[in-house]
Amino acid sequence: MENFGAIPVFVAVIENGGFSAAAEKLGISKSAVSKRINKLETHLGVRLLHRTTRKLSLTEAGERYFERAKQALLAVNQAEDAVTELQGEPQGTLKISAPMSFGRLHMAPLIPKLLKRYPKLQVSLIMDDRKIDLIAEGYDVAIRSGYHLSDSTLIARKLTPLHQVLCASPDYLKQHGVPKIPNELREHNCVLFSYSSDTNEWTLNKKDLSETVKVSGNYQVNNSEALLEALKQGIGIGRLPTFVAGSDLRARRLIKVLDSYHIPSQNFYAIYPEREYLPAKVRVFIDFAIEYFGGDHPYWDIE
Repeated sequence: MENFGAIPVFVAVIENGGFSAAAEKLGISKSAVSKRINKLETHLGVRLLHRTTRKLSLTEAGERYFERAKQALLAVNQAEDAVTELQGEPQGTLKISAPMSFGRLHMAPLIPKLLKRYPKLQVSLIMDDRKIDLIAEGYDVAIRSGYHLSDSTLIARKLTPLHQVLCASPDYLKQHGVPKIPNELREHNCVLFSYSSDTNEWTLNKKDLSETVKVSGNYQVNNSEALLEALKQGIGIGRLPTFVAGSDLRARRLIKVLDSYHIPSQNFYAIYPEREYLPAKVRVFIDFAIEYFGGDHPYWDIE
C-alpha cells in the first residue's frame, strides 16, 4: 500500500498520453512523475511502460495494472463522494465545460450567484465548443445540447429546452420581402452556422408536415453571436437559438420569419460521469442551473 499514491500518477500518464501532459494535469514536475513511475515499477518488479523518444505504450503487465488501477481510483472517488454527501455544505472544486456562446451569455451570470449560495465551492468554468473527453480531461460536468451518449459511463440530465427560430432584421425584410413558405428561403441570402450538422439544409415543421429546404448565402460562421450581429446588420435570414436571439426579438431588432412553422427543438443537458454517489457539488450545481434557467420554460423564451 505504500505505493498507492503512485496509482493516480500512473493513470494520468496513460490517459494523457505522456509524462509531460500528466505532470501538467497533476500540477507537479515531469521529473516527479518519472520518479513515481520508476518507484512503482521497482516495487512491482515489472516494467509497466515501453518508453521511446516518440511513443509511450503499455506492456502486457502495464495493461493489466492499468485496468485495476482505474477501478481503484474509481472506488476512492466513490468513497469520497459518499462522505461528502454527509457534509452540510457542498465544497471542493467543480470543473465545468460549456459551449462558448451559451457559456458567455448564460453560464457566466449564473456562476457568481451559485458561489454566493454555496461559498465553499470553487468553480473552474471552461467555455469551448470543441468535443471533450469528460473523464480523461477531469471535468465534473459538461453542458451540451442535443447530446447523444455514446459513452455508457456517462449520465445525462435535462436542464432546459433549446428552441431555434428563423429571423432577420426589419430592414432586410423591408428590402427583400418576407418569405411566406419554406421554399421561398431559396431566394434569400441565408447566414449559415458552420458547426451545425445541417448547416445549409433547414427543416421546418407545421402540424404533421415536415419540409427540408436547401439554403445558401454569402456568410458562414462558427459562432452564434457573430451570426446574430450579421442578422442585426441586415445581411440576411438566419437560424438562431432563442438563448442568443431572445432579447433582440423582444426589442424588435429582429423579426421572426415563417413564424407559423417551427424548427425541431432539442434540449440542454448536464453530462457527468456515472458514479454510485453523485458528488454534492455536482448535484447542487445541476439543481441550481435548472432553477436559474427556468426548467421547461427558460427565461430567454419569455416574451
